[in-house]
Amino acid sequence: MPMTDPLPPLSAIRVFEATARLMSFTRAAAELGMTQAAVSYQIKLLEERLGTPLFLRRPRALVLTEAGQWLAPRTSEAFALLREAYSRFAEREQQTLVVNTMHTFAAQWLAPRLGVYQLTHPKTAVQLETTQRLVDFSREEVDVAIRSGKGVWPGLLATRLIDVRYTLMVSPALLARVGGMSTPAEMFKVDLLDPQDPWWIEWFRAFEQPMSKLDMTLAPIGLQTITASAAVAGRGGALLVPEFFEQEIADGRLVAPFDRVIDTGDAYWLVFPDSRRNVPKIKAFRDWMVGEIGN
Repeated sequence: MPMTDPLPPLSAIRVFEATARLMSFTRAAAELGMTQAAVSYQIKLLEERLGTPLFLRRPRALVLTEAGQWLAPRTSEAFALLREAYSRFAEREQQTLVVNTMHTFAAQWLAPRLGVYQLTHPKTAVQLETTQRLVDFSREEVDVAIRSGKGVWPGLLATRLIDVRYTLMVSPALLARVGGMSTPAEMFKVDLLDPQDPWWIEWFRAFEQPMSKLDMTLAPIGLQTITASAAVAGRGGALLVPEFFEQEIADGRLVAPFDRVIDTGDAYWLVFPDSRRNVPKIKAFRDWMVGEIGN
């Protein structure tokens, strides 16, 4: 037959440790957030389990029995080890923040700003992971993620960051070389990069241009960062999110020949499990990102 577990219920042991340390049912109850009656009941259960009294209830004081004197320091030592372990775990958890994000968002928006975050939060190192897939928080060690969509994912809290909207951008040198673009048809003076990008469908529809004009022989790219680099180099026009290329626009390396901006109805969101809403490092990162978006 299997042996009975000699370890009594942890709740009763916890009450004994506090009572033995404070030598008072009343003070133990206050520390543990329990009633005095509940503390007395847990001690009684423990004594019955052990088959021996742990305290002598005298009129004005508690006194540990010989059994209580033997168990008390060992129990306190065990709880001290547990407290230290959980304290160190909390510190360890706060040291690293794992952020899963899309490549373009990481390269064009987040990475250039992370230095500021690290200066103001020196105890937390941000570890960036870039993927195009949806991270599974229940299976992967990720604290927060950046996703694009409508902001509704079961079990996750979502904070709206940047609207997904795009426009055509080219290098000023290329635009000058082709004599500018004043009408929609003149966009075809340049190669339109990454023709497999589905954003071209809505762009052409907005300008009432046929998809047949799009040169599908050009190589697919798939990442805004690379497409933008090609556009800066004068290789053609690219559909880009303006908020991701503010520096290139400010430096005069990219210009938008048309005023039209297509709003997809989606946005980029900071998401994390609802169960982790009160984790300090997550709250700090979310508040910082919201502040950066507002600047």
